[in-house]
Amino acid sequence: MARERPTALLLDFDGVLRHWDPAVAAGIEREYGLSAGVLGEIAMHWGRLQPVLTGQVSHADWVSSVADALTESVGPDRARAAVQQWQRYRGELDADVLAFVREVRATGVRVGLGTNATDLLDTDLAELGLVGELDVVVNSSVVGVHKPAKEYFQAACAALETPPARVLFVDDEDWAVRGARAAGLSAYRWSGPEGLRYLRAALAH
Repeated sequence: MARERPTALLLDFDGVLRHWDPAVAAGIEREYGLSAGVLGEIAMHWGRLQPVLTGQVSHADWVSSVADALTESVGPDRARAAVQQWQRYRGELDADVLAFVREVRATGVRVGLGTNATDLLDTDLAELGLVGELDVVVNSSVVGVHKPAKEYFQAACAALETPPARVLFVDDEDWAVRGARAAGLSAYRWSGPEGLRYLRAALAH
């Protein structure tokens, strides 16, 4: 049976609409005498990350816990300073994807941001000039459950006021794409702007 044509688009944030330059963290690690990759390694440790992505702890508490974990290697003051400097960088928007979002919304397709994020997300969206650029924002720390859980995608479809079969989800992670498909959404694995041609065709009326 042919799939229904999507009438709503749900985009991942990090890796699709926002990108992080790894050179920023690498430079801070060198400056503070930290081992290469340690900031991301500590911050993304699932036992530390999962509570902040589901709203159990705040972004500020999560950042403090990263600094605490670095204290043994460089001392509390340097650990705090390194993490604060790392956190000041909030990534960069993908101009091609933002232009695509505007183009799609102009045709009447609802566009949502579907992201595993902390309670800093609204601040980030404002700083990056994204307020008003999306119809809905579905933040795991507000929903209380993160991708790839079926409940997350159910909440996202409800926010978009669109049944799962009519929602096209775009993410750069395989596990998220698989989770969306299991929840009944169409899903596309993002690998760069060359994917926009496929997405335009999928959404064409």
